[in-house]
Amino acid sequence: MDNTFTGKVAILGLGYIGLPTAVALATRGIEVAGVDINEAIVEAVSLGRVPFVEPDLAIAVSGAVSIGRLTASTVVPQADAFIIAVPTPFLDDHSADLSYIRAAVDQIAPNLTPGNLVVLESTSPPGTTDQVSRWLAALRPDLRFPHEADGLSDICVAHCPERVLPGRIMIEMITNDRVIGGITRRCADQAAALYRVFAQGQILTTDADSAEMAKLVENAYRDVNIAFANELSLISERLRLDVWEIIRLANHHPRVNILSPGPGVGGHCIAVDPWFIVGAAPDLAHLIRTAREVNDSKPLHVAQQVGDKASRFREPTVACLGLSFKANVDDMRESPAVDVVVAIADAHPDLDIRVVEPFTQDLPGDLAGRPNVRLQGLSAAIDDADIVVLLVDHDQFTSIPKTRLEGRVVFDTRGAWR
Repeated sequence: MDNTFTGKVAILGLGYIGLPTAVALATRGIEVAGVDINEAIVEAVSLGRVPFVEPDLAIAVSGAVSIGRLTASTVVPQADAFIIAVPTPFLDDHSADLSYIRAAVDQIAPNLTPGNLVVLESTSPPGTTDQVSRWLAALRPDLRFPHEADGLSDICVAHCPERVLPGRIMIEMITNDRVIGGITRRCADQAAALYRVFAQGQILTTDADSAEMAKLVENAYRDVNIAFANELSLISERLRLDVWEIIRLANHHPRVNILSPGPGVGGHCIAVDPWFIVGAAPDLAHLIRTAREVNDSKPLHVAQQVGDKASRFREPTVACLGLSFKANVDDMRESPAVDVVVAIADAHPDLDIRVVEPFTQDLPGDLAGRPNVRLQGLSAAIDDADIVVLLVDHDQFTSIPKTRLEGRVVFDTRGAWR
């Protein structure tokens, strides 16, 4: 089927995925109602503003709002399709926290009418889309849902995980292939018609559980490969070898492509999603669990290195460059850079720590209020520092001349100043 959706879409969650998806639909003629529980985000979007940093998004939001195709509210309206794009963090035991999805379901249910489509975009463990259908059925016994035995339904429910990289969201939202899993074939086809409005990549339809698992596998694959590089960096450090040089040489093999090590792994996907696979089969997921443990241990290792060096100074000042989870974005979700600074501050409460992060004006919650940690401009922080720690390879940092760092102890966790 090659049908294309027409109608109104309500998107629950106006974050890094929900808002770009809303814009992608709205700029192609679809009426979109964005919904978020954060009144500040709703106010910003209603004024055509973007509440976070993402290239090309601001002008698109402004345009979609100005032509009346995109509105924002804290209340879910009636619509023809509903997209759930809310967070799915993990709990202390690394199991998925589905409370945000459940809250979205509760908001959607009263507005459903026969023929509606509900799409879960939030990354989730296999079986979650089916659970969404069951939650909706319990709230709306007057409607038929696709998980029910007869296979007939008034409402279609599907899963379409996002596959974009912060900093390139507006490009990859359009050009990347999309995996769409329906509880039934009809659900998959109906969801495909919705994403066909803007998706130029191939649309791959499957069942909902397989679509959920595919997204987790994509990120677990990357996590395992990063863990290999991070473990190499630890071994090379022990052997007093340059891991960057070793990787450069090894990558000249035609079938080898080792990734770069770093201070850990962060972001809304790679640091979280592999745990959902581990939770699904804890007795079998040995490699995936170990990769997570390797990457999760790296921030503490970096912090210990910095702390050991700082103990050799009388009253040292440490400049930590970067807090976001990757270069040139403001996204600090699960950021290993934040974890490094927290670990240093906790282990050395008397240490003077200056943090430089060009994409924020405030320290994140884990660092706010700590008396020995404060934000500072780049030039002043380097002037004051005895130790400089590069945690994020923002362009502003990688362009610093080596002469500017002379006379200081330097920890380059990204290999940007080699």
